[in-house]
Amino acid sequence: MDHRIPEPLTELVRQLARLPGLGPKSAMRAAMTLLKWPESETRRLGSSIHDLRDKLRLCSRCGALTDTDPCTVCADPARDDSLLCLVAEWDSMLTLEEGAFFRGRYLILGGLLPPPNMAGESPDLDRLLDRLAEGQVREVILALGATVEGENTAEFIRGLVSRRFPGVRVTRLAQGIPLGAEVKFMDHETLRQSLQYRQELR
Repeated sequence: MDHRIPEPLTELVRQLARLPGLGPKSAMRAAMTLLKWPESETRRLGSSIHDLRDKLRLCSRCGALTDTDPCTVCADPARDDSLLCLVAEWDSMLTLEEGAFFRGRYLILGGLLPPPNMAGESPDLDRLLDRLAEGQVREVILALGATVEGENTAEFIRGLVSRRFPGVRVTRLAQGIPLGAEVKFMDHETLRQSLQYRQELR
């Protein structure tokens, strides 16, 4: 970066440029905007970023980001314990929750199984097996998207559940979701219908 730019500004731009969607020019614009903010606002922003690490944790039940454990969804007694919706990441759960049409429970896998010979984040299947072993879940709903990884994970989980818990149904979202799409990018009506007309995996 230009040596004429003060080091504190250079460092801030360098850090901002690491965020998704921000290149060096966008990071510089963001940094210059922050310089125009009142000091109280920039300190509040810094404190909020700091609090992300100090106050957020993963829910011990579903794996969602939360500031309470269990999270508000898992703590809600009105939820249907017999329905367990599996999603790859927390933002997919948020998308489903925004629609307010699903009243069961969630479990966040934290990744999807990649195709053979490809690298990727492995999902947390131990948490799934623990939840099923409790005996309350009657249906596992796979909301994993229509990507290659999502299909691979769905097939693996279907086999796993059918072997270990033969009394538990395994269903998936109806195929209104386009091939290659992720749940977190779907509109609410598509997701609502995909849940309503979900299909059993055999």
